[in-house]
Amino acid sequence: MELTPWFLRKFERITDNGRLPGIVERLEGTPMRIRSKVTGTDPKILELKRDDKWSIKEEIGHLLDLEPLWYNRVLDLINGEEVLREADLTNRRTHEANHNETALEQLLSGFAQQRSRLLSIIREAAQNHLDASALHPRLRKPMQLIDLAFFVAEHDDHHLARMSHLKGF
Repeated sequence: MELTPWFLRKFERITDNGRLPGIVERLEGTPMRIRSKVTGTDPKILELKRDDKWSIKEEIGHLLDLEPLWYNRVLDLINGEEVLREADLTNRRTHEANHNETALEQLLSGFAQQRSRLLSIIREAAQNHLDASALHPRLRKPMQLIDLAFFVAEHDDHHLARMSHLKGF
């Protein structure tokens, strides 16, 4: 079974803000899901690259690398920006970080800490900014908080699926 490449994914606007609590639950569960996936895995498997793609540790590092972007995009919505800040589509930070040389626990705890920070600002924004909208720079579509949260949750799941593939599932 092939995983659809991330940049080929399409995202439709979500009109039911009542779905946000479930999406937040997904986001909150990602650090535990990653930890569960890698606990007890041979360190050599965690650093193994297949098909010229990132290793499991690099996948985790990539998720960690993007947390500041997600946080700042929520700030963009809160601050009434017209366009969400752009991502580095080359993923230069992840390619240069050498995450395979970073201790697994450091990657896991760093991601959990940054995700907690993201969840705090999402919850804060949900109080008064559910209707705020800004253009996603790559997709060229307006996004509200729920759309952004869903986008992040889908991105998490995309990389969790890559980790499963690398483990041979």
